Amino acid sequence: MTLTIRILISMMLGLIVGLILHALTNIEAIPASLATSIQDYLIDGLFDLIGQIFVISLKLLVVPLVFVSLVCGCSSLGDQSRMGVMAIKTLGLYMGTTAIAITLALMIGQLISPGSGMSMAPETSFTPTEAPSLKEVVINIFPSNPVQAMSEGNMLQIIVFSLLMGVAIARSGKAGEKARGVFEAFNEVIMSMVTILMHLAPYGVFCLLAKLFAGLGYSAIGDLFDYFICVVLVLLIHALLVYPLILSLFTRLNPITFFMNIRPAMLFAFSTSSSSATLPVTLTVAENRLGVGNSVASFTLPLGATINMDGTAIMQGVATVFIAQAFNVDIGLGGYLMVILTATLASVGTAGVPGVGLITLTMVLQQVGLPVEGVALIIGVDRLLDMMRTAVNISGDSMVATIIGHQEKQLDVDRFNDRSDVTA
Repeated sequence: MTLTIRILISMMLGLIVGLILHALTNIEAIPASLATSIQDYLIDGLFDLIGQIFVISLKLLVVPLVFVSLVCGCSSLGDQSRMGVMAIKTLGLYMGTTAIAITLALMIGQLISPGSGMSMAPETSFTPTEAPSLKEVVINIFPSNPVQAMSEGNMLQIIVFSLLMGVAIARSGKAGEKARGVFEAFNEVIMSMVTILMHLAPYGVFCLLAKLFAGLGYSAIGDLFDYFICVVLVLLIHALLVYPLILSLFTRLNPITFFMNIRPAMLFAFSTSSSSATLPVTLTVAENRLGVGNSVASFTLPLGATINMDGTAIMQGVATVFIAQAFNVDIGLGGYLMVILTATLASVGTAGVPGVGLITLTMVLQQVGLPVEGVALIIGVDRLLDMMRTAVNISGDSMVATIIGHQEKQLDVDRFNDRSDVTA
């Protein structure tokens, strides 16, 4: 049985077990002591323990994997003249797909009108976290202390330091060759750690989903059904229509083969709701299944996990329309154009961790004069939608990596087209 099948089975079992436990802990037919024991010892105990250890283990590998892999990839380029071109093309694709995502979300949100008829008054309480200014975001890209950047998991600063290290190694002659050999050996060791963790993934995935659905059940969706369906619809259109169209336009590769190859990464992203935690798996899938060269994958994917948040942008677009309609506020064409610009720029400073989209949403709402209290309306279903939009985010990262690899002649097309289902 392949890893993909085992993860799918674990997801289904986790969902079923979670819904059963949700029902058991919320019916009056069973003693309160039994319901409390199930909640404390099984749901919040065993399942939460294993799930949290699994996510922490994934995050454990992110910083060393990104640093070592990016140093290896950058130092192996030799002629660094292509690095600047590759960076510009990568940023252009990421920002372009994010702008398309937010525009699509606003258009479909207006068409479906998920918040019409609610007539809300700003009575709910929600305290927004102040978002950093664009100037602060740019300044914070450059590390003053690389060790501190690694300890805090500041991915943009790690990327900058790794690029500088890689360029220095490439220009250091024999000393650089020795250093590159050390990093390449270390990279092999880290990849072995990733492989070990991936084989334990079904157990972590089962516990994560069982814990999630034991707490949510079906009730969270019912109250916000129109909003939920609207976000899911835009996510599907963006992932299944926009991404294949862009991939075919730039590479002429088969989109179906692309999605078949990235299944493990999408399942990990769905389970963890974190682009950063999924990054070790995304890197492995890109190199072993998509055939993207290390020098391209090690640059584009960590950068994408940090700044490419198409799924989050879609949520922000639909949520803006929903909140504007719910509070009967007309922000006009200029307001929606401001939403497109703000949400696209906000994605640069969005960390790839669960739930961070709600924080950046407050900045978008403030820019167009909508009540930030409206965020409280969508919190109930955001955890479920976060799982779906994270899967879309890493799909976009992988697509851009494939396109850049193809254009830089760093894509193994034979490996890409190999349909044999491997566990890597």
